[in-house]
Amino acid sequence: MSDQHAAAQLSSGLQYHVVNTLGWSSLRPLQEAAISPVRADKDCLLIAPTAGGKTEAAVFPVLSRMIDEGWSGLSVVYVAPLKALLNNLLPRLEQYAGWLGRRVALWHGDVGDSARRAILSDPPEILLTTPESLEAMLVSRRIDHRLLFRDIRAVVADEIHAFAGSDRGWHLVAVLERLQRLANTPIQRIGLSATLGNPESVLQWFQGSNAARRASEVVSAGVPPADPVIALDYVGSVENAATVISALHPGEKRLVFCESRSSAEELAFALRQRGVTTFVSHSSLSLDQRRQSERAFAEAQNCVIVATSTLELGIDIGDLDRMIQLDSPRTVASFLQRLGRTGRRPGATRNALFLSTDEETLLSAAALLSLWGRGFVEEIEPPPHPRHITAQQVLALTLQEGRITRSAIKSWFSGSPVMAESDVILDYLIDEQFLARDGDWYFLGPRAEQEFGGRHFMELLSTFITGLDFAVREGTKEIGTVSALSLTSSVKQGIQPLLLGGRSWLVSDISWDRRVIQVSEDHSKGKTRWASESLPESFDLVRARRDVLLGANPPADLSRRAMNQLAKCRDEWALLVDREYSVVERRQNDSVLWSFAGLRAHETLSAALPATSVISTTNDAMHFCPDFDFQLLDEASVSGAVPRISPEAVDGLKFSQALPLAMAVTTLGERFADRAGASEVQKQKRIVLSKSG
Repeated sequence: MSDQHAAAQLSSGLQYHVVNTLGWSSLRPLQEAAISPVRADKDCLLIAPTAGGKTEAAVFPVLSRMIDEGWSGLSVVYVAPLKALLNNLLPRLEQYAGWLGRRVALWHGDVGDSARRAILSDPPEILLTTPESLEAMLVSRRIDHRLLFRDIRAVVADEIHAFAGSDRGWHLVAVLERLQRLANTPIQRIGLSATLGNPESVLQWFQGSNAARRASEVVSAGVPPADPVIALDYVGSVENAATVISALHPGEKRLVFCESRSSAEELAFALRQRGVTTFVSHSSLSLDQRRQSERAFAEAQNCVIVATSTLELGIDIGDLDRMIQLDSPRTVASFLQRLGRTGRRPGATRNALFLSTDEETLLSAAALLSLWGRGFVEEIEPPPHPRHITAQQVLALTLQEGRITRSAIKSWFSGSPVMAESDVILDYLIDEQFLARDGDWYFLGPRAEQEFGGRHFMELLSTFITGLDFAVREGTKEIGTVSALSLTSSVKQGIQPLLLGGRSWLVSDISWDRRVIQVSEDHSKGKTRWASESLPESFDLVRARRDVLLGANPPADLSRRAMNQLAKCRDEWALLVDREYSVVERRQNDSVLWSFAGLRAHETLSAALPATSVISTTNDAMHFCPDFDFQLLDEASVSGAVPRISPEAVDGLKFSQALPLAMAVTTLGERFADRAGASEVQKQKRIVLSKSG
């Protein structure tokens, strides 16, 4: 190897196989840089461009420690956000561990009972799992969790950015504190990521209680990849996008990302109508359907796979020639993940083609590419105040231990921020009979059984909101799930087909009590809807869109259609955007402040104003009553403003029933707040247009 010093720090057996079995003449930069800090037992965040060898950067030195320090039993837990990613990693890690006489096993919701029994009877040294499955193991009556997890020495969290920005991250770090309580020695934490704007703060968050007692290091290495080839086109519709994709790059393997399951289905159907070999992957397709698509795509050539973000995170689907983006992803980090799926072969170039289906997504794509061109990547911020996760963890720990005391709850979580308001929440759980009390001991109460007790408390062990979708089956073969929103009268009567898996299906029977739809394949175009809501755009993205309207062009090859459409948009918006001012449009029925700050900032500012002042808000503007005095906006205090949230909205906060309603509503409001963006709106000078109709 080129860096003999770095390589020599790996165990001799591992070094031998890296050279002679893998045929590597050298390690990649991150793999070299990570050896010393990982072997020194530091908590680490390992960062490299996509395909930079992050898995090996963590696993090689951990395996070396395992051999040289004589680790035994289940020593390493490797968690990832997607089961498909774990499935994909298994053969690779089995090979590496097998060189050294060690074993790897997989445990998640799709793993059968026989495989689980084998793991419990003879645990492997490395276990691949999800945080939810890890917690399910902790609470299972069939598993001696103290015996199973006592030898844990390290936890590796793949795609850590996918955890950190959501409640799954809070759930993960809370479960790791419980795991630490069971282990005989302090557990090393290693996170992996390709795209992060604030790595030091993410590492500190991931460390949890380790931050006060353990050295840590962000390790970032890797040669920046060559400049990619980026193009932006305006096509006007999904049908036109299918025409463009079918005509471009015949003979090549193309991955198309869509921003919704509905658009993925519509595009896949349109491509198949044009004779393109097309596969589909999204979260509402059955496991068998997704695996068939991903396997077939990996082995095929001259084909397209249409996917949502399910294929964004590291899953190996073979060598790609092209990445095509229908409309625009919501973040630069997401775009970088998708871009990184291409250019992995020697001599290949990273590339992306954006196909916008309307003016709005054209502007969003141009804005996102402008941010990317400036080197911008979003900072990952864990959602504030995870009070509902506090309630879930108290109940899950009680289920795990059978009974618990108030002081023990605090000691199990070692001062984790997840437990910051545990006393208030614990009192509520007792008052509402989620917990029953006997002296100093707490047990699960009747309300916990009622709300979460079904299927062995499975609803308590998942931070996902699970919708009441219908399973779609052709005979005994499950195709996927659809929302009740799709069951229009014409669909129920077998007149209009459903669209699922890129194919159309006529409904022959609906079992409402079992939530199962029986179908047969049809050839006319169907339609399917899933429950979803448009997410607010960030302050930075909306401001970048304003810059595009003011004439900034993204660093991409713009088609003539895209240039013409952008010119049209700029003409339409010319009076409403200004580089120095926010434009106030005084109209007959309202006054509109075109502030371009994002919905969260606008809703935060709205909360600081009298309730009757604001009519509505969007990502681009705030609509006030016609005679609104903008002096009120200047004087409003946004420092403690919390957007107004409807009590009905708490259904979207998992475990909200285990919180006081007012606390659940406040939690949602605080998570929606953007006080910095609201303050920027206040600072911006304003210019007023004359009244118009």
